[in-house]
Amino acid sequence: MSNLLRLIGRRLLALPIMVLGVTFLVFFIMSFSPADPARLALGESASPDALEAYREANGLNDPLLIRYFHFLGGMLQGDLGTTTGNASVTDVVAKAFPITLQLTFLGLFIAVIIALVFGVIAALYRDRWPDQLIRVFSIAALATPSFWLAILLIQWLGDIPGGWGMFPALVARWVPFAENPQIYLNNIFLPALALAVPVAGSLARVVRTAMVEELDKDYVRTAIGAGIPKGEVISRNVLRNALITPITVLGLRVGYLMGGAVIIEIIFNIQAMGQLILDGVTRNDVYLVQGVTLTVAIAFILVNIVVDMLYVLVNPRIRSI
Repeated sequence: MSNLLRLIGRRLLALPIMVLGVTFLVFFIMSFSPADPARLALGESASPDALEAYREANGLNDPLLIRYFHFLGGMLQGDLGTTTGNASVTDVVAKAFPITLQLTFLGLFIAVIIALVFGVIAALYRDRWPDQLIRVFSIAALATPSFWLAILLIQWLGDIPGGWGMFPALVARWVPFAENPQIYLNNIFLPALALAVPVAGSLARVVRTAMVEELDKDYVRTAIGAGIPKGEVISRNVLRNALITPITVLGLRVGYLMGGAVIIEIIFNIQAMGQLILDGVTRNDVYLVQGVTLTVAIAFILVNIVVDMLYVLVNPRIRSI
């Protein structure tokens, strides 16, 4: 138990170092933006004296490191700056980010369910027609870009001419689950499915390979030979041991899903982080782009820390290291 706590402690100690590195990298890159925050704030008609006064008052003339420490201090207090529309970046991101998270994790949930079902079936029927069929699906899903699949889903299932009309092609207004579960699920299902399918294809192959390796081990044959039902051996031992490898891959897939969600949101007109970053780039809003990028990057780090902890908890061999 002490080894387990020590390993988890290492992950937690590394967290602030990684977050600090990400904040500096994002701030450093955004400092090369040609957009002038003073002109964006005061407008094109502002005089040179007014622009210079604004830069001096807001520390824009300070050296890079000084500006970074000012930014870091503000970030620790929940201040990410203001948009060109004089709105708080923190408030804007706080409204949009939960929607992106919901879309990401629903896509992840769908991907995991599909991958587990298909991966286990492929392993149990390896080199037979179910395995061959699932292999074709996995390769096709892995090669399919999520944004292209989103457009196909809109054409097939969306409420547009020629579609089945089962789901809205565009989200007119985001409705929280607590307000109306049916509208919420109708709005989020197609975007989540478009995100999930490519990830499910890659995860299904990982699950299948891990299951095959476990099924070939001696303890499985011994347990089945001793009279333990095969289904019980697979569910209680084989599947648990086989999940160790997919869990390590899962953390990287969350980053893919979160990045893909930004594009999918724009396609389905979901007012979340994707729309924010598009607006920020269109309007040269440096602080908005910086705030969105930082939020997504830090979320990715936190998710990977959680996945590392799950890996330690699931794999008993690591606890003895």
